[in-house]
Amino acid sequence: MIQFKKVAFYTLGCKLNFAETSTISRLFENAGFAKVEFEDTPDIYVINTCSVTEKADSKCKQIVKKCLKINPSAFIVVIGCYAQLKPEEIAKIWGVDLVLGANEKFNILDYVDESLEKKEKALVSFENIKKTKEFVPAFSFGDRTRTFLKIQDGCDYFCTFCTIPLARGKSRNATIDQTVIQAQKAADEGAKEIVLAGVNIGDFGQGGEENFYGLIQELDKVTGVERIRISSIEPNLLSNEIIHFCLENSQKFVPHFHIPLQSGSNNQLKKMRRRYLREVFEDRIKTIKTHVDDCCIGVDVIVGFPGETDEDFEETVNFIKELPVSYLHVFTYSERANTTAIKMGDSVPMNIRHERSKRLHILSDKKKRQFYEENVGKTKDVLFENDNDEGFMHGFTDNYVKVKFPYDEKLSNTVHKVQLTEIDRDGVMKCELVD
Repeated sequence: MIQFKKVAFYTLGCKLNFAETSTISRLFENAGFAKVEFEDTPDIYVINTCSVTEKADSKCKQIVKKCLKINPSAFIVVIGCYAQLKPEEIAKIWGVDLVLGANEKFNILDYVDESLEKKEKALVSFENIKKTKEFVPAFSFGDRTRTFLKIQDGCDYFCTFCTIPLARGKSRNATIDQTVIQAQKAADEGAKEIVLAGVNIGDFGQGGEENFYGLIQELDKVTGVERIRISSIEPNLLSNEIIHFCLENSQKFVPHFHIPLQSGSNNQLKKMRRRYLREVFEDRIKTIKTHVDDCCIGVDVIVGFPGETDEDFEETVNFIKELPVSYLHVFTYSERANTTAIKMGDSVPMNIRHERSKRLHILSDKKKRQFYEENVGKTKDVLFENDNDEGFMHGFTDNYVKVKFPYDEKLSNTVHKVQLTEIDRDGVMKCELVD
């Protein structure tokens, strides 16, 4: 019989991790546990880890220390990408009791049931990622207005800088019908916006009879949900028919794409083993803007990849400056074990990586400010969130402009038409209700 009563969760990393954490938390709640906040002295902590960068690994260790400070006798479980890649390393972290790999994390209750007390040595359960072939559906609920729906897992691309295929396995997904059922379930539970999450969502179907284009057409028919938002999709998989459907024919998909670029230098893209060149990326951006001029476009960029010269970096900066994109997610390259990039040599000094990162963060701020200024005076639909920040609540327009409005509980988790009036000093858009 399980002796623990309270459980808390901490999630590092991507939207996919948030979806999976939420699903695992429901397993605990259905088993009779009380889900509590991190600081509420839980009996069990579940830490869902990321391992995209070295910082994510060190963050895991910091969270374990924080858990023990709140409750020294808490049972600590570590799952996620870091747990699959370096289970034995995690097991050596003082205070960790259980480490579960990619296959085992959704059976977490079986392991917790067997581990009723803290032990001197952590229990580790994982198997080779090549054996991970099952797709486990997941969606987040109750933590935020937007629901993250897991539609795909794993990746077959093996970019030279990335550990995700080693942590999550081959690309896989459920059928379109099964995915739609999950989306409808999320909508029935009150979700007003669904964000499609995965490692490489455009690879849905892996070239078989079903594909991402077919999926979004069926998801568009889900009832009860106001919006569907695509998270990140590779430029080579973002076809004209997907763009046209989302921006012209869909009733629910919003004008917002997040598209990883990684570098504006074709030389670097080839070294990264990306499946496109900058010309393809530029064409995708222009095609989107042809359909909807104020469509929001986010971009991922990596700085300091091995061999990135000053010329390569300047090429990236100038390329992004000329593109009508809305914001950047900037990643400073960090060496990851078992990747091809770490064997390339020609390392970029860390101080130069940080300088380049700073320049792109500044460029991102300018791009975002320009995008917001272009939206001032426009009328947009906003989904208001359930927050109260010093008398104000927030929300996002369909094209991902963050707004603030005097707090009104009745507006929470509802969509209303607003006029965007001015940009506040904190970079958030003020608005007035139209309806």
